[in-house]
Amino acid sequence: MRFYLSLAAVAATLVAATPAVAQQASANAVAKGLVLEPLTLSKYSDLDFGTVAGDPTNPGTVVVDVTDPVNPTRTKTGAVTLVPSTWQPARFDGFGDPGKAVILTLNPPTVLLNGSNSIGVNSMVLDTCSCLSDTRTIGATGAFTVYVGGDFAIAANQANGLYQATFSVTADYQ
Repeated sequence: MRFYLSLAAVAATLVAATPAVAQQASANAVAKGLVLEPLTLSKYSDLDFGTVAGDPTNPGTVVVDVTDPVNPTRTKTGAVTLVPSTWQPARFDGFGDPGKAVILTLNPPTVLLNGSNSIGVNSMVLDTCSCLSDTRTIGATGAFTVYVGGDFAIAANQANGLYQATFSVTADYQ
């Protein structure tokens, strides 16, 4: 009987002396990040409403319409004469990650200047929305094109000269 008690005592000692097994759990996660191709936007051509002749007593406007950027139009209202000349909408070419949305924002000037003389900018717009800001999805090639048109106020007795002002179009990934 002593032998059994001794074995029981040894077994109890081993159980008490054995360290507890640590509990362990694990889970997996994914480390990730999206790398986009650099977004670029470059001016290809300036907005030019061409050569016009004003009237000594009546105002008018000149409009470069880019609603259909493939076939833009130049029209006038009021007493402005459209002189046959070179005119064109502004064109910006961009490149970015195909399938990504890009926000385009037009920052137009309020006037075109020639020294102290000015021509009012009634509006300037982006091609597909006739607005100042638009979101587009970049096509499969990564290339995209943006056209800009405008509506310019020619005052009665507008002073002769070349009128101009800088404007910008910005592109940001959405």
